[in-house]
Amino acid sequence: MKRRVAIGFIGTSLDTGRTEERWNKWRPTVALCQQDDLFIDRLELLVDHHAMTLADRVTADIEQVSPATEVRRHLISIKDPWDFAEVYSRLRDFANGYAFDPEREDYLVNITTGTHVAQICWFLLTEARDIPGRLLQLSPPKRGDAQPGMIGTHSIIDLEISRYDAIATRFAAERIEATSFLKSGIPTRNPAFNRMIDEIEKVAIRSRAPVLLTGPTGAGKSQLARRIYDLKKAQRQFAGAFVEVNCATLRGDQAMSTLFGHVRGAFTGAQADRAGLMKAADGGMLFLDEVGELGLDEQAMCLRAIEEKRFLPLGSDRDQASDFQLIAGTNRDLGAEVRRGRFREDLLVRLDLWTFALPPLRDRREDIEPNLDYELARFSEREGRKATFNAEARARFLAFAVAPDASWRGNFRDLSASVTRMATLAPNGRIDEATVRDEIARLSRTWVGADGDAAGRSMVEEVLGSAAAELDLFDRVQLDAVIEVCRRHRTLSAAGRELFGVSREKKSSGNDATACGNTSPASTSRLRICRRFPRRTGADSGLGRRRQDGGGPGRREDPRASPP
Repeated sequence: MKRRVAIGFIGTSLDTGRTEERWNKWRPTVALCQQDDLFIDRLELLVDHHAMTLADRVTADIEQVSPATEVRRHLISIKDPWDFAEVYSRLRDFANGYAFDPEREDYLVNITTGTHVAQICWFLLTEARDIPGRLLQLSPPKRGDAQPGMIGTHSIIDLEISRYDAIATRFAAERIEATSFLKSGIPTRNPAFNRMIDEIEKVAIRSRAPVLLTGPTGAGKSQLARRIYDLKKAQRQFAGAFVEVNCATLRGDQAMSTLFGHVRGAFTGAQADRAGLMKAADGGMLFLDEVGELGLDEQAMCLRAIEEKRFLPLGSDRDQASDFQLIAGTNRDLGAEVRRGRFREDLLVRLDLWTFALPPLRDRREDIEPNLDYELARFSEREGRKATFNAEARARFLAFAVAPDASWRGNFRDLSASVTRMATLAPNGRIDEATVRDEIARLSRTWVGADGDAAGRSMVEEVLGSAAAELDLFDRVQLDAVIEVCRRHRTLSAAGRELFGVSREKKSSGNDATACGNTSPASTSRLRICRRFPRRTGADSGLGRRRQDGGGPGRREDPRASPP
């Protein structure tokens, strides 16, 4: 059996008494050792140096009523017993220095004596398991009680919530309600998605760190970000607004001004101060959708705003403060963007604490049916009229929707648009088989056309047209990669630095046009292919640009030349 150990302050008011009359008074520390069904093996008595005489008397009285109880005194000096910081620090030091042995001893923390501040500190330390025990509250005998010795009663309070079935059941229900809220009330069936939402719910409630949501366009990143905000606001974690911005729409000074604001005169047309979206999100949440589209300068300022909660408006020399939680969304591989030099690694590290990848709809086919019902309900709420399927039409649409060849390229946007079309065209609000048949044909044409374009037409064919047929397959594959790189960069020099990255490190001279002395097979192959690339003139080429170095009118810079 475990030894029972009680811990508590001596009661400088409640435990007093010098004469024999003290035995007719309820003294909680003495009464603690007189409880019939609560034998105390050891009492750890916390005493201020002003109360040493009182401690001697109480110790002697305990020895008289309970000789087997060992009393240990701990001198704790507290200047102001109503100063929370001081009291908590002293008790925390006591707990850290005490050799707890919960395997052999059962600890009870007496919250009857001491100030209300001390009681709060005992509660916090016990709840945090700094003290591995339970709380003990003593009560005096009721008036008229014939109990001898003024012993009173006691109550033990266990802060382990899981021990209380009613509370545990309530917390479980609240967690289910929170995860359902994040899913917009949709009873999703995909196990992996449900596990992810469970984790997001925990992070949303417990953390204000940045969150990164990845996934294809239409996977629901924006809607999930909004639901996270609504959940936290319902729990009074936010007082500010939800601010959303699509970073793909921001360019140049507009990006800086939109995000960080500007002062009057910062640039042409800046006729008044502008606070910016980061300031608007103060006390709330900022959702940066398509964060991979931000320029490197904007990324650097975002990093500072996340870490320091401060930023510099455009044209200003005075910082602005804004305390917000950031959620970022992207359909790009930001790790690959870092390797290409288009995304800051330090910003990715800051965003990557909590990363959640939202799967495309084609990977959640079991969730199509509940989302179909959700979209019908949304249509009814939005349009003010109800639309439903008949049984045959619903079965036919679901069979098509979950089939392997249903690509759902636009993910949930495709599904939402499909439901909207069928509900709008449904005769008398009843979606029949004819309506479903027409919608299936429409979706099939859209997907086949998009898939066919992507699979059947290469980038070389887009640029050269029929002339691409004159190139070998080997050349077309490599030139596809070259064009893809060129399209990602604003200048040919930038594209060249990526294409000839290895060769540039081995340059033998600044004007080395043959990959700077590099005669590797890969380099030689690239040059040979570039020489065979047909030179195009006019607007149909799309690869060259006029030189700005005095090369003469009409002359074009060869996109295949080695970069400077």
